[in-house]
Amino acid sequence: MSNEKNNSETIEQDKALLRDAWDGLIANLQDARDIIDSPDRFAPEPTSRVLAEGYRYLVGFVHHGIERTFNADPEFPVFRNALSIFNKSTIENADAIYFYAPIDGRNRYLIKGKAADFRHWKGEPRAATGPYAPQYFIFETANGPMSGDSGDLSEIMPGFRTGFGTLDTSQLQIDDNGEFELLLGPDKPEGYTGNFICTVKGPNKRTPDGPDRYATFISGRQLFYDWENEEAIPLTITNLDNQGGHPQALSPAKAAEQLTQMGSVVRGQMQFWLDFYDKVLNVNGTHGNPEDGKYFYPVNGYNKPNAASSDTGGGMSTNVYAGGLYDLADDEALYIEATYTGDPVYVSVHLGNLWGESPDYANHQSSLNLHQMYMGPDHVQRWVVSHRDPGIQNWLDTTGLPRGYLSHRWAYSEIPDPSLWPKITAKKIKLDQVDNYIPQDMPRISREQRRAEIHIRQQHVQRRYRVF
Repeated sequence: MSNEKNNSETIEQDKALLRDAWDGLIANLQDARDIIDSPDRFAPEPTSRVLAEGYRYLVGFVHHGIERTFNADPEFPVFRNALSIFNKSTIENADAIYFYAPIDGRNRYLIKGKAADFRHWKGEPRAATGPYAPQYFIFETANGPMSGDSGDLSEIMPGFRTGFGTLDTSQLQIDDNGEFELLLGPDKPEGYTGNFICTVKGPNKRTPDGPDRYATFISGRQLFYDWENEEAIPLTITNLDNQGGHPQALSPAKAAEQLTQMGSVVRGQMQFWLDFYDKVLNVNGTHGNPEDGKYFYPVNGYNKPNAASSDTGGGMSTNVYAGGLYDLADDEALYIEATYTGDPVYVSVHLGNLWGESPDYANHQSSLNLHQMYMGPDHVQRWVVSHRDPGIQNWLDTTGLPRGYLSHRWAYSEIPDPSLWPKITAKKIKLDQVDNYIPQDMPRISREQRRAEIHIRQQHVQRRYRVF
């Protein structure tokens, strides 16, 4: 009878613990929901579509929060999508698989993958037919929370997050069959010459007597050019120090912790990026126009290209970014020109809505990369952003959004000197003036050709995010 009583008391305590955690989760979700209606928290000016997309945006973080908190264990890691068609944010790249896995830098992990034909990684011409590996592929390791989790812009202060190492297609050792392995750990085994990223660093300059720092997650990108023929690389990760082990059964205390963490992540992500857009990118124009134009997002124009850093909210470490806002009437278009030097391994342009979600890039041509677009012999990149199709190859479809983000990326295996970074300009024009700006060598696209291109996009996105 005593054991039964004690068990009953324990169950009642567990019920109370979990109810409190659940109530905390709901309170955080409610606070995240309130952001949608709060201009003082930098929500976009409401329209019917903006409001509808705001709720979808929030639910995307709920999806993300479930994976991040209930299905992320560094003892038994699995690669998951950091962003996807179910969770769009951060003005993300429509060409990318964003992947991540939690790790404990004190342990050793083995990552395995197999790529399709990858000769373009070595600077060689592609094979006559696919399938091909993605255009570009990178691993990065870091510690601290993932960007945006805290909800506080102090995240972008130097020293908040530590990078431990990167490995991309220019360095990856891979056999002739496309198979590769990557070892993560605090020490490289004696005599080991394969792919390796160290997951420990000593104390930082601010706390020279502090403890060692260890990586807490590995993330990366697979970037696609040829959406018809490039295939995603399947990845596995194994904790070598716990291989074949078993996770502990879920306890009320652990479940309560995960519920609390989930609410914090959802609320933090909702607040962080709107703060970032307003205070760092100044998309609302409330903080003046800085003379250097470094991060400020002008309307129908661009800031100065800048490299990825904590100041840019993170991003892929090999990217140079440029961005702005478009604001167009039905009869207007934005004409864009860009040039670059050197040989970037990846070039693209993407649109975003005012929450930072990419538009529906499967069913609309709302993004273009260097493979999909046309660049003539003068090596000038040209695009037209408009609500209606002007019948040219390099058209970016706003999907009817009168105002949204512009985001350009140039990726380099080694970031060049800033004097060699790309240059980009934009000009608002009338839609019926497009032919006055686009040279004659720009391919003209019929309605049937556009539908065929959209079909390729639809099929690729299905393959990229297949769930079986």
